[in-house]
Amino acid sequence: MAHVYVYSPSGAVRDRAAFKRGVARLKALGHEVEVDPSALASWQRFAGDDDTRLAAIGRAAASGADVALISRGGYGLTRILEQIPYKAMARAIERGTRFVGFSDFTVVQLALMKKAGAVTWAGPAVCEGFGATDAGDAAEGHGGLGSANGQGGPDEIMLACFDDMVSGSSEGTGWRLPAADIAALNGKDGLVARQAPLWGGNLAMVLSLLGTPWWPEVKGGVLFLEDVGEHPYRIERMLLQLLHAGVLARQKLIVLGQFTEYSLSVHDKGYSLAKVVAELRSRLKVPVLTGLPFGHVPTKVLLPVGLPVDVLVEGREALVLWGHQH
Repeated sequence: MAHVYVYSPSGAVRDRAAFKRGVARLKALGHEVEVDPSALASWQRFAGDDDTRLAAIGRAAASGADVALISRGGYGLTRILEQIPYKAMARAIERGTRFVGFSDFTVVQLALMKKAGAVTWAGPAVCEGFGATDAGDAAEGHGGLGSANGQGGPDEIMLACFDDMVSGSSEGTGWRLPAADIAALNGKDGLVARQAPLWGGNLAMVLSLLGTPWWPEVKGGVLFLEDVGEHPYRIERMLLQLLHAGVLARQKLIVLGQFTEYSLSVHDKGYSLAKVVAELRSRLKVPVLTGLPFGHVPTKVLLPVGLPVDVLVEGREALVLWGHQH
């Protein structure tokens, strides 16, 4: 199978049992797993100080692994954006290493797009994905969609997508659209985006790069977004900042994934995430699709950040296809 290099570029691993489960499951799947020497380091809230985490990224890039997989997200990469070895990572990608991660890792993925035009994969982490404890619960407490297998452990869809990426047979993904999406499309069917660069990730992390040297000026793209622990009003505020900055109007399509772990209150008086989506659609001519199985949830597809994709809508089904480029 694959040589998987596990490293910690962001937050400290707090759930070591989940880490051990994740590594063991990767090995059980037949992968050769190499764990970075500082993978379990801890300094303040981080997986080691800034220099420690930078060195870990450098070792991941030099490892020659098929997959460089983060242990978890959290926070920490924004602190070291100036020093990340983008050229070394881009060379590793050219040699065949696939960098996989999400959440805090979003900033590195978009910076690599900007600095090197490199493709990375939005996907699981060791603790959150492979270390999951049961059908509806990821090991670090990220709730949401249940496991597709209903039997516990890592989600079967996530595992299948990971295997496809490892084998080089990953060609696309699809999901069933909510009825509100179909109504918003006003009967539009077929190809809604063609050869459009796929980009995005965690909404807060995407927004954190706006106006910085690491912001990828993507026009005519497919922007996918997700987040965790953000109330709908905060999600709306972030989306509106991207709207007011002209980012959303320059895209071919906006795709919203899973937004989880927030609580509405009586003060919201009917205000909800659905109202946020409706408000966004009222201000934007670009189509907005929802329900993408990606985010801080067990059922997570893998997405090639920086790769051109076609997006089709066929009835209630949305398809994101990149096999022609893979």
